Amino acid sequence: MPLKIVVFYGSVRSAREGIKAARFVTNRCKLRGHEVNFVDPLEYSLPLLDKMYKEYRPNEAPPVLQRLANLIVAADAYIMVSGEYNHTVPPALSNLLDHFLEEYFWKPSAIVCYSAGSFGGVRAAMTLRVTLSEMGMSSIPSLLPIPKVQAAFKDDGAPTDDAWFKRADKFLNELEWYAYALKAAREKPCQRSECDTMLVKSAVGK
Repeated sequence: MPLKIVVFYGSVRSAREGIKAARFVTNRCKLRGHEVNFVDPLEYSLPLLDKMYKEYRPNEAPPVLQRLANLIVAADAYIMVSGEYNHTVPPALSNLLDHFLEEYFWKPSAIVCYSAGSFGGVRAAMTLRVTLSEMGMSSIPSLLPIPKVQAAFKDDGAPTDDAWFKRADKFLNELEWYAYALKAAREKPCQRSECDTMLVKSAVGK
């Protein structure tokens, strides 16, 4: 059964190498039969956070924010493709995610991290993992770290080493397990109602 997956990419720099990794993951999800929407902060170009989506009255959110909300609300799972800026998450990715909160609840996330060096962006991933948990979309235990991203993929996302197929499939197998399990749980009305109440209470004031 296909899942609806949103892939968030976090860089707006003019010479983006991580976009190759994002294309690879997006293509891999599509080949596994899922419905995938790729969110590029350059395309959505959200302003620095002033009002969250939930703070607008119905039908009054800016069109670009509403378009993104429609993808997020409908999704079963999220994949974050994040570089590492000064040991933390790129500001474009943080700003993009911060426009939403309850819309993410009870859905899993997974982190693809990358860097130009040999550590694969794992230091940023640790920061991002805490943020995702606070937002109600805790990340799966596994990461997909990509060192020397500039050499790992071609412009269209094709890997330069076939070993990336096996690594990605193991990573996506885990995300799918959590996504299907949480999807089944969300479809139980009594449990969903109780859980939503708890999370909304915890989110008050954010």
